[in-house]
Amino acid sequence: MRPGKLSCESDIIPISMISQVPFCLRGIFVLATSNIGFLKRTANGSVNSAGARILSAKSGEVVEVDKTRRQKLMIRCGWVGDDPLMIKYHDREWGVPVHDDLRLFEFLILEGAQAGLSWSTILKKRENYRQAFDGFDPEKVAKYGKEDIETLLKDSGIIRNRRKIEAAVANAKAFLEIQKEFGSFDKYIWSFVGGKAIQNRWNELDDVPSKTNESSHMSEDLKRRGFKFVGPTICYAFMQAVGMANDHTTNCFRHAEIGDIKGSG
Repeated sequence: MRPGKLSCESDIIPISMISQVPFCLRGIFVLATSNIGFLKRTANGSVNSAGARILSAKSGEVVEVDKTRRQKLMIRCGWVGDDPLMIKYHDREWGVPVHDDLRLFEFLILEGAQAGLSWSTILKKRENYRQAFDGFDPEKVAKYGKEDIETLLKDSGIIRNRRKIEAAVANAKAFLEIQKEFGSFDKYIWSFVGGKAIQNRWNELDDVPSKTNESSHMSEDLKRRGFKFVGPTICYAFMQAVGMANDHTTNCFRHAEIGDIKGSG
């Protein structure tokens, strides 16, 4: 029996409605039929949000689900969508604590480039950015002159916005100054959260803020140090990306996984 509308009392729901599963229905496993799958509440209400097992409709036997199908059944944050690139980014990178200075600089460039655009647009150009900006090496980017900037403005593989490109160069110079002062950019940037990731528990995507006090303080200090395209919203997107805040919604399979990573909290 398929419910017309999902509620906390639902016992069986179609997989086609998996993105609409409410927080209260996290304790589920997959009940497969011949043509269409359903999510069914476990008898003891235990959590199996990854959909790692299938109960065969024919034999009642519990079997393992192959990796590809299991990934399709996983409940993810509502912003991910169906784009394989976005799914890969969400499942492997977003929210994982980053402490490597080169990768932190990479996200500074990419988050700044995203301003006014979708993240999927930036992800599709990520490798082009890597090539255009010398592997996101701040020492090399900091030395870019007018000719380098003009060359980048002709590169169709990146966002050809003069202000954003010039900001990347200015940010590289400011980035190097922070490294000199603090020993590493990592030590500086993680100080805004006390060196530990903020473990949030948002039940719905709409609950996730676009900026916080921490991102506002970060933005203010970065601007004071000469950084560009580092408003509070961009800073919070950066914090989410590099794992300074775990903003996977609680029904997402990555929420608990990120929380378990050493150095996350």
